[in-house]
Amino acid sequence: MSKKKILVVGSANMDLVATVKEFPRPGETLFGTSFGMFPGGKGANQAVCCAKLGAAIYFVGRIGTDVLGERLVASMRSDGVRLDHLVRDEHVSTGIALIAVNRTGQNEIVVVSGSNMRLSPADINSRRDLFATVGVLLVQLESPLETVRRTVVLAKAFGAKTILNPAPARRLPGSLLKLVDYVTPNEIEAEILTGVKVRDIASAEKAAKILLEAGVQNVLMTLGKKGSLLMTRERTSVFPALRVKAVDTTAAGDAFNGALAVSIAEGKSIDEAVPFATKVAAISVTSMGAQRSMPSRKEVATFDSSRGQ
Repeated sequence: MSKKKILVVGSANMDLVATVKEFPRPGETLFGTSFGMFPGGKGANQAVCCAKLGAAIYFVGRIGTDVLGERLVASMRSDGVRLDHLVRDEHVSTGIALIAVNRTGQNEIVVVSGSNMRLSPADINSRRDLFATVGVLLVQLESPLETVRRTVVLAKAFGAKTILNPAPARRLPGSLLKLVDYVTPNEIEAEILTGVKVRDIASAEKAAKILLEAGVQNVLMTLGKKGSLLMTRERTSVFPALRVKAVDTTAAGDAFNGALAVSIAEGKSIDEAVPFATKVAAISVTSMGAQRSMPSRKEVATFDSSRGQ
């Protein structure tokens, strides 16, 4: 039987978002224009994206038993994320992210990880049976690295496709990269992973080649307005970006990764999956917030209709 379920393992935060005209300089105090509190965290954002697009999605992470944790759980459940395997932590607070968004939609983020950094390999091992039921694993780097590696090892053992969104970026061991089917860095993350400053398509290709040589099967690098670059062992392709009016870019990468996971779980080719992920990411930046900006399948269809597709 085909396994179309998706497992997302990673972080869940409450995002505290202030909008400003311009970002303050060091030592400067500015008045903000608005404040909001939104469920976030890369893992939770990606899980919600998958759920809103209609996927059967399980999320594994650690969330505190405080008020913020309760709000996160309620919000994710209402969006359709399956939380049967969630770990609740009575000893550490739920993770938070302090986010400033300027008038062009760009953001600056400070994360206080809290319970997220207590997700352990033992937590993953105790949920081993779950891995036998899923076809795609999506992980990020807002959890301890040894936990990420154990998660990927189990997923590969059960035959799942593995997607690693290397954010926030750090240098990664080859023993992990060799287990990854798709790695999805942006330009800055690619530079940290490879040491190559990504400025254009040529330098993106150079960085992607280094990741392939490290053992990754496929590199899918997001390049902002330049679109995205796919490099496999057989070919290199560049996919165009979509022009939209950005309001908040906070979770664009999470939307891209969630939509990519959904397409792969549905058996789509990578040439179908990347344009779909690009479209979902473009829609997500047109509204405020992380999880609440993730579009439904109906909203994606409406977006297509508005553009005559």
